[in-house]
Amino acid sequence: MTALSVEGVTVSFDGTMAVDAVTLDVAAGEVLGILGPSGSGKSTLLRSVAGLERLDAGRVRWHGDDITALPVHRRGFALMFQDGQLFPHRTVEENIAYPLRIAGGRGGSGRGGAGRVDELLELVGLAGFGRRRVTELSGGEQQRVALARSLAARPRMLLLDEPLSALDRELRERLAGDLRRILVDTGTTAVFVTHDQDEAFAVSDRVAVMIAGRLVQVGTPAEVWRRPGSAQIARFLGYTTVLEGAAARLVDAGAPGAIALRASGVVVADGGQVAARVVRSTPAVDGARVRLAVDGIGEVDGVAGAGLPVAAGDVVGVRFDGAGIARLGGSSLGGSPVGGVVASRGAADDSPFVDGARA
Repeated sequence: MTALSVEGVTVSFDGTMAVDAVTLDVAAGEVLGILGPSGSGKSTLLRSVAGLERLDAGRVRWHGDDITALPVHRRGFALMFQDGQLFPHRTVEENIAYPLRIAGGRGGSGRGGAGRVDELLELVGLAGFGRRRVTELSGGEQQRVALARSLAARPRMLLLDEPLSALDRELRERLAGDLRRILVDTGTTAVFVTHDQDEAFAVSDRVAVMIAGRLVQVGTPAEVWRRPGSAQIARFLGYTTVLEGAAARLVDAGAPGAIALRASGVVVADGGQVAARVVRSTPAVDGARVRLAVDGIGEVDGVAGAGLPVAAGDVVGVRFDGAGIARLGGSSLGGSPVGGVVASRGAADDSPFVDGARA
């Protein structure tokens, strides 16, 4: 059953298009991730759903009812931002109970409210923290309190705007898994905005990719990762090289069209599939990040293990690892067309979370 429908939503500021005719649906109980680079319009779209931005065109519907003109406070949605926006002069339990009090006595005080607060503290892994001041908590603990507060009044939908971006990477990865568990356990319909692919893939049931105000691809994390809709989407996801024609078939013999490579998909190895010359080698903890001139392909980014040291000018063997290779042409809704061999944007990172458990 469709809960949220966004129909042709367009938002501009002083003549500059921020959201360009976006249409998408969110099912009841689904967690939709909106993924895009800074300035892509993803936060503006979220604010439009919340009722915080005036639409130039389009409609927002909730279970079929047009809520485009409905004030923010009557939509029944909760918002959570990257800084949490907690009250520093209040305790943890007072912060969590605040929405209940605003809601007009639906358990905001007394035993019912205390029970709800205790339930939420248990849910977010902070049982026994109720009497603490929020200023005594770590950044991750504060975000857990913010999440509990967002869920306190049982919102119809939760809107999350980069809720983990202010945390360090290790903590973000851990909290992303916890956030996914909490949203699933509570059956919460949610829209989760982020610029981080790992977060989007870890938290979301489906991912909607936005670039330059437009929705360019929607699919499951595995679909978006394995079949980017265009070269532009692939590069945003961290693939550094796009190949087509004979070069693509040399890497992936069965490829029907263009493919994209991550550095982790091009591995220096004894007795590899093709020969290459090392153009550049940069030491890394697990070996080296290398720039390779591969016979029949051209220059690409790759990796070399610690047990196989390489230097500029060396001639080496290369094998291709399918985990770092994607075939282009998924369920794209737009984006830039693929053209020829597109050079990489520099040294690549390792493959993100979607290579692992949730893919």
